[in-house]
Amino acid sequence: MTGSALARRMWRAARLEAQLYEEVEADPRSLRQAGAVVGLVCAAGAAGGWLAGAGPERLAIDLLEPLVLWLGGSAFAYMVGATFLRGPHTRTDFAEVLRTTGFAFAPGLLRALAFLPPEDRLGFAVAALGDLWILAAAVVAVRQALDFSTPRALGTFGVAYGLLWLFLWAFLTLPF
Repeated sequence: MTGSALARRMWRAARLEAQLYEEVEADPRSLRQAGAVVGLVCAAGAAGGWLAGAGPERLAIDLLEPLVLWLGGSAFAYMVGATFLRGPHTRTDFAEVLRTTGFAFAPGLLRALAFLPPEDRLGFAVAALGDLWILAAAVVAVRQALDFSTPRALGTFGVAYGLLWLFLWAFLTLPF
């Protein structure tokens, strides 16, 4: 797939087109593309942070956060959605969830604008908008990957997101 074809898919993902999420769910080859989307968002976050003058710790977080959220969030969404909240039509595997949720990160390219003035307020607002947009896209991705209704996808996403943050909190607060 060419760069322009990937860009079109990313645009469709950002527009929350359910059909795009169905396409990537059904296409095992799109896992690399989903990884590329997340990689681009990692780079956009690091670039935006660097241009905003962030320190090395913040840059490391901006660089790694999308990857960790993608892998961890997808794992928890799969575990919760394919077991506890499984619907009557749910037929999925972890790779399908990874593919759809990877494309849900497309709006995260807005993180590259985190440096915008005045005094980083506009940049922060644009990056926050991108993050909220990712959350909305992730609900669509989970809904399509797990063949759910929107309320069930919201529940699955909410539980998975909560579990992920509990896991990260526990990991980061453990004494080493």
